[in-house]
Amino acid sequence: MSKIKESLTRTPSQFGHSYPRDLVSFIFERWEDEAFVARLCCGESGEFQLPDRGILEQVISTCYQASLLREEERPVMFRLIIRDSYLFAAHEGPPTGMHRLIFSRTRPFNEYELHRLAPAADFYRTLIGIFVEPAQGAQIWGLLHSGTRWMHAVYGGRKTSPPMPLSLVVYVTGPGQISVCIGDNIIASLNGGQINCPTLDVFNSKWLNTSLGALNAETWALHQAARASTDRVWAELDPQLGSSIGQQAIRRIISVIRNSNHGGLLVYLPAEMAEEIQEDNPYLTIKYQFLEYDSRQRFLSLTLRIMNTLAEIYGDPDSPGKQVGWQEYVNSKNENIALLDEAIFDVAHFIAALSAVDGAVVITKRQELLGFGGVISGDLDSVGMVAHALDTEGEQSEPVLSEAVGTRHRAAYRLCQRLHQAIAIVISQDESVQIVKWHNGMVTYWDQVPTGVPGF
Repeated sequence: MSKIKESLTRTPSQFGHSYPRDLVSFIFERWEDEAFVARLCCGESGEFQLPDRGILEQVISTCYQASLLREEERPVMFRLIIRDSYLFAAHEGPPTGMHRLIFSRTRPFNEYELHRLAPAADFYRTLIGIFVEPAQGAQIWGLLHSGTRWMHAVYGGRKTSPPMPLSLVVYVTGPGQISVCIGDNIIASLNGGQINCPTLDVFNSKWLNTSLGALNAETWALHQAARASTDRVWAELDPQLGSSIGQQAIRRIISVIRNSNHGGLLVYLPAEMAEEIQEDNPYLTIKYQFLEYDSRQRFLSLTLRIMNTLAEIYGDPDSPGKQVGWQEYVNSKNENIALLDEAIFDVAHFIAALSAVDGAVVITKRQELLGFGGVISGDLDSVGMVAHALDTEGEQSEPVLSEAVGTRHRAAYRLCQRLHQAIAIVISQDESVQIVKWHNGMVTYWDQVPTGVPGF
């Protein structure tokens, strides 16, 4: 196994705790992987180079020290960007641009100045701007107002944000919690003395999209039927649009549960089990069941309405074969699309709130909400050993004893061992997220690596 591959699975128990210098070394190791750099920089890697190692160590170490300070008993949180102020346009601003505000004189770059500026530089709206001089090192030039749209890519949402420039960005989200990014893409994070590389965004995996494909297939068939029954010209849709909408909703559900700090368990079952699971069965009991009315299928109906509305508003008799998809959806200014988008995420927040009751929120893979307060049967065989996936597709894994996790995790393991088509998403009170499934002959879990953004 290569040095870089080893570093991706590094844990404190193996190598001791990591600190800023280790994080910088890890980043430079990753920078030797040309394919990784090309993905990170969206193919524009030749236009960006890392700062000198000594400068980067100064920046990360200073941010680390600032993170250990307190602001009226609140943790210090901020975002920081290394980029000269003149590279930002003076006349732009949110929601479609960056608002540059330059101090009348530069400020020293140290942990105390960062501590003083952090309350004014709201984490979700503003970055602290710094530049680097070879002789003096880093200096603070002012503030950069980004607005909040950048969070939609993290929490799930439709609104687009101006892309972060190809510059080094640092997130400080709590004591010893630092993430280093190139633009919008995270290179690595330091949290609890452990370095993580966010390569495991399970939502990008083929297996998860295939497993949750029932909703997309059904909405696609219903959309095609609606298209055939209209005499208006509709644009052709990207067949994956329904899947993209569903994925964003699941991200929102997870982020809301994480923000609640009470944890939760989401169980996704095959659609054909809906009737069986609401009667006596050996798998789980749903304390609060919903009747089989259309309201249980609201997510499906909203997704279909979005697809039909998008196809209709982009229909052009002069371009009948024009295809539209996710980008047209997120960029649409149509009021009906905006209302449907808001409705989708109201449903997501509603589902997340149900997880506050002990037990699982039970949903079919077509996003039909069966109920909440689900209790997984204690009669199911216990699971002694599970596989910890080391890549998004689960092609590489390591065996792990299940005894180190809590009751919620062990219940999810038991269910997935018995129901091989089930998917369980376990959100802990400490905000960690595991996605669990029967995979390659055993119960397997994926850590949904945190982005460094609070709440996800």
